[in-house]
Amino acid sequence: MNVCSEQELDDLRMSVRGFLSVRQGEFLERAKTWDAPKIDLPCWQRISTELDVQGLAIPEEYGGHGYGLPELRIVLEECGRSLAPLPFLSTVVMAATALIASSDDEACDRYLPEIASGRLIATLAAVEKSGRWTPAEWETRADKCDDQWLITGTKYFVLDGAGADLCLVLAHTPAGLTLFEVEGRAPGLQCGDMSGLDLTRGYARVYFANTPARVVGPLGEGMAIVENVLENLRIGLAAEAVGAAERCLEMSVDYAKIRFQFGRAIGSFQAVKHLCADMFVQFEGARALLAEAALAGRDQPEKLPVLAAASFVECSRMFFFVARENIHLHGGIGFTWEHDAHLYFRRAKTTELVLGGPVVDYEAVLTKLGV
Repeated sequence: MNVCSEQELDDLRMSVRGFLSVRQGEFLERAKTWDAPKIDLPCWQRISTELDVQGLAIPEEYGGHGYGLPELRIVLEECGRSLAPLPFLSTVVMAATALIASSDDEACDRYLPEIASGRLIATLAAVEKSGRWTPAEWETRADKCDDQWLITGTKYFVLDGAGADLCLVLAHTPAGLTLFEVEGRAPGLQCGDMSGLDLTRGYARVYFANTPARVVGPLGEGMAIVENVLENLRIGLAAEAVGAAERCLEMSVDYAKIRFQFGRAIGSFQAVKHLCADMFVQFEGARALLAEAALAGRDQPEKLPVLAAASFVECSRMFFFVARENIHLHGGIGFTWEHDAHLYFRRAKTTELVLGGPVVDYEAVLTKLGV
């Protein structure tokens, strides 16, 4: 695995931030338009040609650059900071991780180079109506008819499902939970948008009615793939949360300097200073834990399950606190549709709930610790 120096990580951050920051206003205005597509395809293609970040964590034999979670964390933090409408989490973190974890060389040869080049948008269809990553609750099945596997069932909360060219599906078979690949326009596949609190992401309800599919990896080995995806997904969500929280903190501090009340900037009042200090302390602690988890993914993989679960719990909690206090500090304007603060608050609340909610997340940490 290739490794970036600290200077190279800083350079990567500045490159991605520079690319996204000039488009952030457009991203946020796009989110406020209810019928706008949730994926900015021109931007996705441009970031591929100009920065080539989609292949950062993909092995070199499949057209990637062979880096790991520390490098991927930087990109995801910057995507979260700008609330970029890019399918990075679904394609690079979820789908690519599932393909690599499957150890299916043919499937990896087919799709990973396309993902690394930015030509393919992929997603993972896993959870169902409960929204929990508990395979025992999933009902989607795959049955073999002659020489063809057919999937029947419904998957919920499929990130970027409506715009995906490839859908990787976890379904039950007689051999156990198995990963399948389904083309985005396969017969019997239908997508329906799921409206939600977060206006910056697109979730879909995906219906499968005897939809043709191809097995990815060994039959019955889906649980191992789920665990691998969950570890990287927790790191990815935590990184986005840290990036978005950093932007909320900056918004709060900037506003405290320019908003005057009683003849002085509100940032001079002790209560406001304490609030900003609390936000900063919680932010720095969460960011440090995330950095430690990302390094463990590269250097000490045996520690990754615990650190990934813990970093997601702490970063999602911190993000919600910072996004909420950002609105409070802005006062009346923070509650208006025209201001951007509510978009970060919406993302924060969705991030807190996306894997099942705080109770499920804390239980996951305890389980990983062996409690």
